[in-house]
Amino acid sequence: MSEPRTPLVAGNWKMHKTIAETKAFVADLRARELPAGVDAVLCPPFTALCAARDALAGSPIGLGAQNMSWAESGPFTGEISPLMLEELDVEWVVLGHSERRALFGELDVRVNEKVRCALVHGMTPIVAVGETAEEHERGLARDKVYAQISAAFEGVATEDVARCVVAYEPIWAIGTGHADTPESADAIMGVIRACVPGLEHVRVLYGGSVKPDNIAAFVAQPNIDGALVGGASLEPASFAALLEGARRGAYA
Repeated sequence: MSEPRTPLVAGNWKMHKTIAETKAFVADLRARELPAGVDAVLCPPFTALCAARDALAGSPIGLGAQNMSWAESGPFTGEISPLMLEELDVEWVVLGHSERRALFGELDVRVNEKVRCALVHGMTPIVAVGETAEEHERGLARDKVYAQISAAFEGVATEDVARCVVAYEPIWAIGTGHADTPESADAIMGVIRACVPGLEHVRVLYGGSVKPDNIAAFVAQPNIDGALVGGASLEPASFAALLEGARRGAYA
């Protein structure tokens, strides 16, 4: 029998927060009594990673990046190398977020290359997948997620797949205030776990209009182990409440 999975809440700040705002956020968060038994990760913008690392020093809160190049160096204007992230003690990296796919043309094959690169450099990929509103309405959510997961982990050894995290974020729910139902999301998580060998026991997160008042219902589902959160992670009080909600959902 596998060990129980520790819930994980990752805050994806997207293009929010200056260095000064990052320092203030972490100072406020560290002054709070955060719940035990829940892992927390903050993913600030690249410009604030160094400040976040220093502010988080000595705390159990992990540091993540929102994206990463597939190459260690080269003529890739505007890209961030895994070597640069390693130097900043980044341990987690979000890959394949729907905004990267939709707005910046990121392809499945590129996500696969980034997953491989992150694993080589000892970072934990948080691989994001999810369907559009049209795909959801047509009943294609499972097919879309299956295809994205299969492509993301193509050629990755089973033991390396098991080192990853997957985030299911239905695109129609991101930033809309209309979250999926816990039961519907959990069913998709089951598809994810059965898609590729090695995913059976990884942590699978839900994303898409997650808030302190609904996270517990998601995490209480058997296949959901936490959340990848955008807007609700931008205030220390809200992020702390998300952690507490995840604890309640997991250990109720």
